[in-house]
Amino acid sequence: MAYSINLSFNNSQEGFQFPVNPESLEMSGGSNGKTYDIVGANDGRSESRGGEVNVIKGPKLREISFSGIFPAQFYPFLATNVLYEPMYYVRALENWMATKRPVRFIYAGHYESTLAAQRFIGQELNIPVSIEKFKWKESAGDSGDLDFDISFREYNFYAARKAEVKTDKTGAQLIIPMSARRPDERIRPSTYTVRQGDTPSRIAMMFYTDSSGLPDSSRYKDIQKLNGFSDAAAASFAVGSVIKLPAL
Repeated sequence: MAYSINLSFNNSQEGFQFPVNPESLEMSGGSNGKTYDIVGANDGRSESRGGEVNVIKGPKLREISFSGIFPAQFYPFLATNVLYEPMYYVRALENWMATKRPVRFIYAGHYESTLAAQRFIGQELNIPVSIEKFKWKESAGDSGDLDFDISFREYNFYAARKAEVKTDKTGAQLIIPMSARRPDERIRPSTYTVRQGDTPSRIAMMFYTDSSGLPDSSRYKDIQKLNGFSDAAAASFAVGSVIKLPAL
């Protein structure tokens, strides 16, 4: 089975495939279960069994680590036909780490054609991760290759969730959670320079999504409010003007 390892950043606006597949890839996980000591019940006639019990909780975040090289020349064992100079990969990884935002880790396996004919379509791991450790050094000799060690930790998107408070027939208040938004990995700028043909609705669809992940044109109201535009003024944005973009 052939496989590839890719990283992408900012909703796939940037990224690369690791040019050489590592000899081994280590992944760890497990459970966050905890154990407690309990005392058995005693009703005077019999005593139920006490001792240690295990409370199962949610799984731990997965961790991935491996070592490899960024080659300075084409080798027969390369996993890709696209090869950048070694420092390109180093700069990309260090820049992504500096943003303190997650990247997307993709491990894609591809079975041989004989297995594909039996409807084995392959396997894939596609998860957001944080880059926890990245070390590199120049390989021995004068080849120009760089050796590296890297590790990742699975990342869970989290954010405050809006809720609506309603009153039922008895006068009791009910808290109804609103639909959670689909995770958005894009880096949203705080301003935008208007281009030919832009309208508030079109700009809103470029930068915002609804709870299902589809472009959300309704956010044009927030754009107008933040910039103090009336409907008439917003309908004729001047090309080259800079407007503010509201946060999520």
